[in-house]
Amino acid sequence: MTGEPKTARSRSLEVPWVFEAGKTYALVGPSGCGKTTLLNILSGLVRPSQGQILFDGADVTALPTKTRNIAQVFQFPVIYQSMTVYENLAFPLQCRRWDKARIDAKVHQVAEALDLDGRLEQPARRLTADDKQLISLGRGLVRDDVAAVLMDEPLTVIDPQLKHSLRRKIREITEQFRPTVIYVTHDQYEAMSIAQEVLVMKDGRAMQQGTPEQLFEAHSSTYVGYFIGSPAMNFLTLDRAQGRVSLGGRALTMAWDIPESTTECQVGIRPEYVQIVAEPGPNAFPARLRDVRDHGPQRVLEMDVAGQLMRAKVPRENGIPGVDEFLVHLPRAKALPYADGRLVLHS
Repeated sequence: MTGEPKTARSRSLEVPWVFEAGKTYALVGPSGCGKTTLLNILSGLVRPSQGQILFDGADVTALPTKTRNIAQVFQFPVIYQSMTVYENLAFPLQCRRWDKARIDAKVHQVAEALDLDGRLEQPARRLTADDKQLISLGRGLVRDDVAAVLMDEPLTVIDPQLKHSLRRKIREITEQFRPTVIYVTHDQYEAMSIAQEVLVMKDGRAMQQGTPEQLFEAHSSTYVGYFIGSPAMNFLTLDRAQGRVSLGGRALTMAWDIPESTTECQVGIRPEYVQIVAEPGPNAFPARLRDVRDHGPQRVLEMDVAGQLMRAKVPRENGIPGVDEFLVHLPRAKALPYADGRLVLHS
């Protein structure tokens, strides 16, 4: 019903996917993992091979797109070139037979949020690509009855210099109007700057869902750890003997213990948390410098630690170690245990 919160839920033979009303979600993952397919299933363009699609508990799996009240924003702006900005924004409301005063109020409200209020009478064909994309977004936001706004890589065609401002604008207007948004992108930074929750996908499945902070700090698997972050999380294979783990023959203590039954154990630590130190101590390991990569205000040091590659991300002002061999420290609280490719849950 109009005005009531909407929830889109995909229920399969495994754990149901739930998208809560009023939240913004981002789907990230490699090409072919199923991000766009999931959007097309939710919109009704694709029929799922199994399971159900529920909106607020109602089964819409067999319903056509036009009855689902879904708004879609595609990679390329889809607008009416012959219409003005105002007419483009008003069109979905006119199709629903809103009265003129109500349409006018809603169009001006959305146009102001999108910074389009000064161009309402301009022909849409004269606008830039980013403004046209904002119109596409606005057409989804003007509707009170929309169940969800589905965005399929909407910033792909936008000039790189404008993407930052548009990401901020999308975040601001979704916080203001609070639609349910499902946003597809290849760009992990775009996902983490726009969405309240991020889903990392692989082969049509959600490998992990959580806030940007949760995905950055504690990956549920080595797959997610490799996918999130630049550079990716470090994973080093450990040795086990007499109930203790070690790295290159030196004892290592982690955030918590790994079960004895584990076949393969690893330590995972983000490059941002690897520290270059001068003095030996707990969790300090010899390192040999392999390469230095420049990341603007930061440098990425590629090192050999116990015969394995480890990366450290350090501020430029810290400089580069003046010797080929030095010590790195792995803070215990940031050294996470992984067993057979999965994060060991804290007991």
